[in-house]
Amino acid sequence: MFPEVLFFKSLAFFLYQLILGNLTTARVLNQSGGNVANFSKYQRLHSLAHRQDLHDQTIVFDVEGALLKSCSLFPYFMLVAFEAGGLMRALLLLMTYPFLGFCGAEVGSEIMVMVCFFGLKKESFRVGSAVLPKFLLEDVGLEGFEMVKKRGGKSVGVSGLPQVMVESFLRDYLEVDMVVGRELKVVCGYYVGLMERKRRSVVDELEEMLGKETSSLRGLIGTNSYKKSLQHDPLFSRCSELYLVSKSDKRTWHHLPRENYPEPLIFHDGRLALKPTPITALAIFMWLPFGICLALLRAIIGIFLPFTLSFAPLAFSGVHVTVSLPTTLNKTNTNIDNNHTKPKRTKGLLYVCNHRTLLDPLCLSFALKRNFTAVTYSLSWVSEILSPIKTVRLTRNRDKDAATMEKLLQQGDLVICPEGTTCREPFLLRFSPLFSEMSNEVIPVALEAHVGMFYGTTAGGLKCFDPLFFFMNPNPRYRLKLLEKMVLSSGVCNNYANSECHESEKTTRFDKANYVQKEIGKALGFECTRLTRKDKYLILAGNEGIASNRN
Repeated sequence: MFPEVLFFKSLAFFLYQLILGNLTTARVLNQSGGNVANFSKYQRLHSLAHRQDLHDQTIVFDVEGALLKSCSLFPYFMLVAFEAGGLMRALLLLMTYPFLGFCGAEVGSEIMVMVCFFGLKKESFRVGSAVLPKFLLEDVGLEGFEMVKKRGGKSVGVSGLPQVMVESFLRDYLEVDMVVGRELKVVCGYYVGLMERKRRSVVDELEEMLGKETSSLRGLIGTNSYKKSLQHDPLFSRCSELYLVSKSDKRTWHHLPRENYPEPLIFHDGRLALKPTPITALAIFMWLPFGICLALLRAIIGIFLPFTLSFAPLAFSGVHVTVSLPTTLNKTNTNIDNNHTKPKRTKGLLYVCNHRTLLDPLCLSFALKRNFTAVTYSLSWVSEILSPIKTVRLTRNRDKDAATMEKLLQQGDLVICPEGTTCREPFLLRFSPLFSEMSNEVIPVALEAHVGMFYGTTAGGLKCFDPLFFFMNPNPRYRLKLLEKMVLSSGVCNNYANSECHESEKTTRFDKANYVQKEIGKALGFECTRLTRKDKYLILAGNEGIASNRN
C-alpha cells in the first residue's frame, strides 16, 4: 500500500495548496487593497520601463518579490545549515521541509531560522558574505534588476531574510545604498534562532541617506510582489507609487548575465557547487554514502598505483582528464638525447600553472606520466603525507624560497602555481614573480577543473578534505593545456618555437610574471586580475590564509 499512501498524501497536499493557497492570496490582496488607495499610482512592474525620470528617484524594492526569480527561500537556508552548521543540521532542515508547506510564510521562515542559526557564533558567521552571494546573484532576474537598480538613483533593498544573509550580496555586489532585513537575536555572542518581530527603525536612516528631505520620503517609488502585505511596512507605506510583480512576470525573466554584475564575483567559498533545492538536497544526501566510498577508492588508486596503471581505473570510476600538448613538446621536454649528440641538461624544467585545486601538480604528473616536485605556499600535513609526488613548502621568505627552488631545479623538473591560492571563477590572480628569477625557460600550463556537486577547495574549512570533496563528485573533470615553452631573458619572449623576443632594458620580473599570466589567461579565456592570495582570504575568511599544522 506504500504507493497508494504516497498518492493520497500528494493529493491531500495538492488540494491544501490549491484551496488554502488561493484563500491566502486573496486575503493578502484584500489587505493590500486598503493600502492601494494611498498610492497615487499602482501598476505592474514592466510599466516602470517607460519612465524617463528615475535617475534622481529613490526606489524601494522587495528583494524576494521584485529582484529574485525564485519564489522559494529554502535553498538559501539550506546553504546556511550545510556550510555553517554542518551535515546533521542540514539533514534536520531537509526533514522539516515537508511540514513547511502547511505553515504560513512567516512561521515557515521562523522554523528555518531556528534550525539554521540556533547556536551559531555571530562573530564567525561568514556564509552571508562568502557563500550566499554566488547563489543569490545567479537567481537575480535581469528584468527586475534593470527596473529596481539600473534605472533609478538611490536604491533601498527590503528583505524578509535575516540581515546577515543578504547584506553583503546587496551592498558589495549590487551596490544597493541601503539594506533592510530582519534582525536576529543574539545572546552571549551566539544566535538563538529567533528573529525580531519588527524590523529595526529604518525611517531615520533613510532620512539620513536622503539628506533628511521629507519631500524625498514622500516621493519614494516601491516595487514588490502581489502576495506581500504592504499596509504595515514602514517603508512601502510611505511610497507614493507602487509597482507590482506577478509570478507569471517572473517566469519570463532572464537570469542576470555575469558580465552585467555591477561588481564581478571573483571569490566565494563553501563546499556545495549547486543550488540545494529540496530535490537537489535530497539527491546530495542520497549520494553521500556512495560518494565517500567512491572518493576513497579513487584516492587509493591515485596513491598506490603507478601513473601508467592508474589512468584506466580512474577513468572507469568517472574521473576525466583531458590533455592538450604543444607541437614542440618532444623537442622542448627531452632531458637526454638518446644518441648523445646533445649535452645533458644541468637544470630541470619549470612548469608554471594556474591554480584550481590542490590536485593541479598531481594531474600534470598523471598527464605526462612523470614524477615532478611541486612547491606550495601552504599545504596541510595530511595532504603532504598522502601526496604521490614530492611536495616542498615555501616559507614566503623571498631569499629562502629562491634558494629552495634553485636547489630543487638542479635535481629535476619543478611545478609551481604562482597564484598562491585557488580561484574557482574564470579569473587569474596576480602571479608571484619569484618563478621568473629561477629559470629563463618556463612551460606555462593552463588548467581547468569542473565539478558538479562539491567544490574541492576551501578558504574557511579544513584543507585536508579538499581532495576528498573533489573526488566525491560523480564526474569530476580536469582539462590541461600545455603551452609552448617561453624564454624569459632580458625581455618578455614569445613562444619557444618562434624564439622572438621583445627586448627591453626596463623589463622587470613583474613584467615577466604578468606576461606568463596573460598567456595562460588567453589560453583559458580567463580575465587577469591584480588581486592576491591575501585579498582572497581577507574577503572570505578574515585572515591571511596561513595553513595551520592541525589541518
